[in-house]
Amino acid sequence: MLLTGYATAEYVDPAHDSGYFGASFNPIFLYKYRDLVLGEGELEVEIDDTGDTSVALEYGTIDLLLNDSLVLLAGKFLSPLGQFRQNLHPSWINKLPSAPVGFGEDGAAPDAEIGIQARGGIALGGGRFGYSAYVGNGPRLAVENGEIEGIDSEGYAGNDDGESVVGGRLSFAPLPKLQLGLSGATGKVAITETGGGPVLDDPSRNYDVFGLDASYQVAGFDLRGEYIQQKVGNATGSIVPEGGKWDTWYAQGSYKFGSAKWEGVVRYGDFNSPHPEQSQKQLAIGVNYLLAPQAMVKVGFEVNDGLSGEPTDANRLLVQVAYGF
Repeated sequence: MLLTGYATAEYVDPAHDSGYFGASFNPIFLYKYRDLVLGEGELEVEIDDTGDTSVALEYGTIDLLLNDSLVLLAGKFLSPLGQFRQNLHPSWINKLPSAPVGFGEDGAAPDAEIGIQARGGIALGGGRFGYSAYVGNGPRLAVENGEIEGIDSEGYAGNDDGESVVGGRLSFAPLPKLQLGLSGATGKVAITETGGGPVLDDPSRNYDVFGLDASYQVAGFDLRGEYIQQKVGNATGSIVPEGGKWDTWYAQGSYKFGSAKWEGVVRYGDFNSPHPEQSQKQLAIGVNYLLAPQAMVKVGFEVNDGLSGEPTDANRLLVQVAYGF
């Protein structure tokens, strides 16, 4: 049995708006029986701007450890598509105080899924080959004002449209410090609810995800980049016949210098949406001071370029304290 997780405290100061403090606590529970079964789950406990506390299940799975190269897990899991969501999003791992553009709610990168997944890795020549494959309930479409505003992929129990999504990721590490990844998913989705209530018998439409990622570490440098897109097709006869594509990419470089207590980070990202008010280009620059390998103070500044007058166009200063325990 192991209790681990991370905690975050931060200050955000957007241009032309009031600065504010925030905090979150993410305990992770691990329960292992021999080398056969692992139960794992993460809770996200946050305080919102009204002072209310919300608790969400980030993931919760039962993992069957079948052999050294294969784990079969069932429940709610972080999306295995791409690198950031499944491996880098915890605040004490993420080298900047914010996620790349397009990796948030209704963005281009899926968040989570409820279903079953097989994952593992094997040695291949002088490198290592990794894989994951899953089938799940799939996302929901967020509909507003007669348009698909975004793809809600937080992971839902139940499957109102009766359609599933299958997908996965393949990775190859030809060198210990170099990894290349290819992700994809496909299936069907349908509009089952709008702001006015349930929608019955709306036709299904195609849903596809495609992603590429790469990372490389050398001599104190950590270099990585990722591209991912989600796309929903048109559906004749639907109450919202037009689909859309949400795609994003980022490139990031960081360097630990001095006694490895200080770290500099630069990231550039570009998120494109069918809705101009959501699209955003961002240059983020940060400096981190490592109190310990798993505890740090991060100061970041974002230069944001979006639709004029929208929050996506406001530069931001962020200060964050993150601790992984």
